[in-house]
Amino acid sequence: MNAAYWTIIAQAFLLLLAANAAPILARGWLRGRFAYPVDGGRRMADGRRVLGHGKTWRGMVAAIAVSSIMAGLIGLPLIIGFYFGVLTMAGDLLASFCKRRLGYAESSHAPGFDTVPESLLPLLVLKESLVLNFLDVLIATGLFFLLEEFLSPVLYRWHIRNRPY
Repeated sequence: MNAAYWTIIAQAFLLLLAANAAPILARGWLRGRFAYPVDGGRRMADGRRVLGHGKTWRGMVAAIAVSSIMAGLIGLPLIIGFYFGVLTMAGDLLASFCKRRLGYAESSHAPGFDTVPESLLPLLVLKESLVLNFLDVLIATGLFFLLEEFLSPVLYRWHIRNRPY
């Protein structure tokens, strides 16, 4: 594995970090402003919210914008960053939807379920554009999972995250 290989993995990883950090940073900077829930507060037949209060349009827009900017900064086309942000948020929304249906409380911790869909979906869909193979996708997804599991408690202690997970 040469330097070019690790550059490609690093680019994918940086896009993951950008798309996932942006909603957290936007919440901190904007406080309650523009925090309109994606699900509009709607509930399903099971009485639970469709997605939950933590999934906001502010976070969606922030993820898409920041991943687009990050793509440009690391030498990828902005459109790749745009799609990466959209797909990351689609994976995150899918995980939230499934967690609500399975009875998990809003903002509850579900190791793997909280990180794998939002990293796996964009990496799989864009693997050719990012020049990744399936093993690369698994490596980047695994690294992202480990980073989230170990970094989240630190970010919580630094008052960046609301929860230690």
